[in-house]
Amino acid sequence: MVMASVSVRDDYWQTFEIEQEDIDFLYQYLLEVETPLTPAELTSALVEDRIRREIEQLDAQRSAGGEIFLPKETYKSGQALIFPAFGWQKGVVKSIRPGVNPDVPPFEVITVEFEGGETRQVAAGIADHMLNNPPEIFFDADVLRKEFVLDHFSEGIQQVIENSLESNDDFVRIAGKWFPVALLIDVNLGHLNLAEAVLDMEGGGPLSTSKILEQVEMSNNENTKLVEFSFDYALEKDPRFDEVGPSGEVQWFLRRLEPEEVRDAPIFLRYTAKEYDRSVLTPEMLALERQLDDELSLEIQSSDQKYVADEVEVRLIFPHLQAGTLPLSSSVLPIFPTAYEAPRVRFMLKDGDTGENFPGWVVREPRYVFGLKEWYFERGLGPGSLIRVSRGSKPGEVFVRAGERRSSRDWMRTALVGTDGGIVFAMLRQIVQADYDERMAIAIPDIEALEKLWHRPEKQQPPLERVVVDMVRELTKLNPQGHVHASELYAAVNLVKRCPPGPILSLLASRPWFVHVGDLHFRFDDSEHS
Repeated sequence: MVMASVSVRDDYWQTFEIEQEDIDFLYQYLLEVETPLTPAELTSALVEDRIRREIEQLDAQRSAGGEIFLPKETYKSGQALIFPAFGWQKGVVKSIRPGVNPDVPPFEVITVEFEGGETRQVAAGIADHMLNNPPEIFFDADVLRKEFVLDHFSEGIQQVIENSLESNDDFVRIAGKWFPVALLIDVNLGHLNLAEAVLDMEGGGPLSTSKILEQVEMSNNENTKLVEFSFDYALEKDPRFDEVGPSGEVQWFLRRLEPEEVRDAPIFLRYTAKEYDRSVLTPEMLALERQLDDELSLEIQSSDQKYVADEVEVRLIFPHLQAGTLPLSSSVLPIFPTAYEAPRVRFMLKDGDTGENFPGWVVREPRYVFGLKEWYFERGLGPGSLIRVSRGSKPGEVFVRAGERRSSRDWMRTALVGTDGGIVFAMLRQIVQADYDERMAIAIPDIEALEKLWHRPEKQQPPLERVVVDMVRELTKLNPQGHVHASELYAAVNLVKRCPPGPILSLLASRPWFVHVGDLHFRFDDSEHS
């Protein structure tokens, strides 16, 4: 049996674009299955359909525009032929002459001109030849195998499909699944009011759609997935409800009963980004910035991580201590549950030592986890305390542990707030209950006095450079060598103003009155400043 292969270009899936025929297929496919589907499921179906259509088109093209050449037949001048043995090229018979070979029966030699201008002579009228059987077509390219395509190009194809469906009013997405709008079941205001009452009785939530529907009389439609999807769509459009489930789950909460710190970022976490010169940062400064792993250091992306750690150590700074939050930094982010679209995710935190569960909220922007204020207080944590965050064995389960340390009195850097609102530092003995980073640890005897500084009107807030200068001056008084480490300064600045390391390090590197004395220690030169 003669085999002939046909294929499509090698970059077919890298340059994949949605066509109207694809949209029509997806719409019809969803109508047939009557079930909302994820982008991965739609991609699998569309790739299979695309391959089927391409094979049909290639099969049609191979025989279009002429008769398939078989050596046993005879041909006329001007006749159009297709040659499977020559990659399905098309040609026209230009001349015919008798063949000369005494060892075989009489035959003809035809001269064929191909589409590119090339001419060849081939034998015809030969009864016994291997090419007389029509070739069996096989499609040998990996790009026409569904498994290969999904293994290598699924992510890119999914994104193209999602972008196309997002701009198409005929489709709707809920919790990462798509369905035609026209097939949604009607949900009226009465149903939504009942849903609000159900969630109200549950303290706001969270509740799954199925749990809410148990108490809401809806259509007796046998397709429960369609009923739930339709109800999700109605809840999403109603501003009273907030979808707070992690990826793959739909959980609903009453927006008005969500913690205020979840709806709006606490004042301690608010930061207005300002331009600064990153080019002056030394390799040592960039390494410290990565080590401090501030969630506002957006230049440091998760791609910097060679692997996703199962446990991450977090150095607590005052803004997160006071807000009862954890930073969603590049190393911490992968440990916590996320969502396809929901800006807030409700989940359960677990104390790694006691096993106690308590609710937490992932606020995806501006990148923090809320719900730890009471836990911080119970563990006696302060700025500089070390917290270990780790993933549990169950999806979405997150453990938090405070570094163990026998309760003792240690000499610690202590921040005191003057009557004028200024900060001074002293080395005083403090009761310590948890492990801490010695450079970033700061005791705060009067939290209320320090908190008042954050609530001053904007016009009374000192600029960052003024804060940095004041903190360097005060901190160097505690050191016999008269210098301060950059990480100490970062922790101190964040006592009164939320700021990531980058702008602080840039000031240290670019202002002449900050003198680097080695290993990221700096002293303040009053003569230069005056």
